[in-house]
Amino acid sequence: MVLGKVRALAVYFDSLNENNLPVFSGGDLVSGRVVVEVTGDVRVKSLDITARGVAKVRWTESRNAGANTAYTQNYTEEVEYLHHYDTLIGEERDEDCPEEGMTVLHAGLHEFAFSFNLPQMALATSFEGKHGSVRYWVKAELHRPWLLPVKVKKEFIVFEHIDINTPLLLAPQAGTKEKTLCCWFCASGPISLSAKIERKGYTPGESIQIFAEVENCSSRVVVPKAALYQTQTFFAKGKGKQIQQLVSNLRGDPLPQGKSQSWEGKLLKIPPVSPSILDCPIIRVEYALVVYVDVPGGLNLSLSLPLVIGTIPLHACATRTSSISSNCSSLSWLGLPVRPEAPPSYSELAISEAHRRDCLQGFDRSDGEGEDQASLLTYITEFRYLPPPLYSEVDPYPDSVEVCGAADVRRPDMCPSR
Repeated sequence: MVLGKVRALAVYFDSLNENNLPVFSGGDLVSGRVVVEVTGDVRVKSLDITARGVAKVRWTESRNAGANTAYTQNYTEEVEYLHHYDTLIGEERDEDCPEEGMTVLHAGLHEFAFSFNLPQMALATSFEGKHGSVRYWVKAELHRPWLLPVKVKKEFIVFEHIDINTPLLLAPQAGTKEKTLCCWFCASGPISLSAKIERKGYTPGESIQIFAEVENCSSRVVVPKAALYQTQTFFAKGKGKQIQQLVSNLRGDPLPQGKSQSWEGKLLKIPPVSPSILDCPIIRVEYALVVYVDVPGGLNLSLSLPLVIGTIPLHACATRTSSISSNCSSLSWLGLPVRPEAPPSYSELAISEAHRRDCLQGFDRSDGEGEDQASLLTYITEFRYLPPPLYSEVDPYPDSVEVCGAADVRRPDMCPSR
């Protein structure tokens, strides 16, 4: 018998979304096929699949242990969310008769179905970060006698859905701050900042309406600005590592001395980003809208409003209208009108199908052409394939995981009001 060769080994998922992406949530059935193509008769000991889901963090830090002595400290941690194993070909065999139980695959294509259920629990959303990741995949291994196994691994995406249509995430976020600029014994007038957004929960593709009032009683020309930040926090061995990334920003007009400026629903669009990750013990992804006044030659006056980026958009019905209408009176502190925006449209948001295919597919390169359409899920998953933005690293836990918030200390108002 002339033995053939394994030409291809590939994994395909049965359930794909409109963009040809395998996307699942906790409790879903994951099913698919392992396809083996051989050029002739091939004896196979076994064909196994392993499905895994793992959150993993890793970073290193340099330490000094005295004069001319330094070492590197490694920080690693791992949380397993899924581990499933199944044998598609092969059975118990007598070790004294290794030829027994061998399966012969004849020339051509052979398909072997597999299926398993994701755990009925809160799974961490798929994520790629600077010092950690959350990944889910299916790996197939074809074992033959006297030969190295042929392997293929293919990722799939898991989303832990966050519904922003809850009272907590529909509640408005607001704050007020004031700062007096001082130079030795001379003090200028205060700079005051008030800001408000209509709710705490948003989804990628939406625009945040920012209502703000800035009053400049100082002697400097200041500029009001707003920025959306993503904060990634990684935990391992009782330590924390934090990265803050700028996601999107905008700026207002320069504000001279004695002038004020109002933002009547200034829009800041949310680009493709990962949803918030709040339940993973070793990785957290959080967002905040920072409205601030850029003070030249001094510390900025900043106001941080926490956000949650979800996966289920705001319902375009009475829930949205009543939620915003009930908060109209609470906006009177700014004297600004409320202008609810229409539900976001994602029709223009699309990513390269070829790029998604290359990122999600290992040995397998035969996915079909994707449709040129987009959805909220497309917009979210695009974030996983963007190049990493500029980041700044801060270690908020130099000695322990305990976080101590900084107190906001105000100087007394040394300048009479206008």
